[in-house]
Amino acid sequence: MHVSLTTPALLFPAISLLLLAYTNRFFALAALIRRLSSDGKPVHSEQLKNLRRRISIIRRMQEAGVMSFALCVLCMIFIYVGLNKTGSFIFGSSLLLLLYSLLLSVIEIRISVDALNLHLKEMGE
Repeated sequence: MHVSLTTPALLFPAISLLLLAYTNRFFALAALIRRLSSDGKPVHSEQLKNLRRRISIIRRMQEAGVMSFALCVLCMIFIYVGLNKTGSFIFGSSLLLLLYSLLLSVIEIRISVDALNLHLKEMGE
C-alpha cells in the first residue's frame, strides 16, 4: 500500500477538532466537579464513581488522540525522507490510536448518560 504525503495531512484538521472537543468535555466535567464540591450538598457515591471514571477515560482519550497526531507527523516525516513502507506502518498505527480514542469517547458518553439518568432518578424521589 502506498501512502502519499497528503494522506496523513488530511487527518490534521480532524484530529485537531477531536482534541478540542475532548478538551471541552474535560473542562465541562471539571466545572461540574467544582460546582458539586462548592455546593456543600452530599454527592451520591454512584455519581462520584461516574465522575472518576469519566475523568480517567477523558484523559486516555486525549492521550490516544495526541499520540495519533504525533504518529501522523512522524509518518509524514518518514514519507518525506522516502521511507514509504515505514511511513505507511506508522500511519496505520496512527489510525488505530484514533479509533481507540473514538471508542473511549463512546464509552465516556455512555457513562455520562448513566450519570444523568441517576440524577433524574434522584430528582424524582
